[in-house]
Amino acid sequence: MSGTGGYIDAWGRGTLKIITACREAELPEPEMKEEFGGVMITLFKDRFTEQQLRKMGLNERQVKAVLYVVENRNITNTKYQELFSVSKPTATRDLSELSDEKFRVFEKRGVTGAGTAYFLMGS
Repeated sequence: MSGTGGYIDAWGRGTLKIITACREAELPEPEMKEEFGGVMITLFKDRFTEQQLRKMGLNERQVKAVLYVVENRNITNTKYQELFSVSKPTATRDLSELSDEKFRVFEKRGVTGAGTAYFLMGS
């Protein structure tokens, strides 16, 4: 490698490897910024912080529901309705979004209906 171009290529591949590794580990993407003439990369070990959840684009109820599950292990549709004073269809939609491929925050367990509870993915 001659000149700075080789170093820039090496840094570019390295940052892509870091992003890929974070995705594979189901961690938030790292934050990268130029600082003091260098590059600073911040890795996050917990994707269930309020800041990370907001970055994902969750609505306010969904953020609070995830934080509730972090503290209480799971949530049901009925509990969601009680906590946020919403209708059953709204609770179902919010919880389904948290379980779908876009967010992959909750894992749905149990029989459909009263026996269903939502847990943090991978717990």
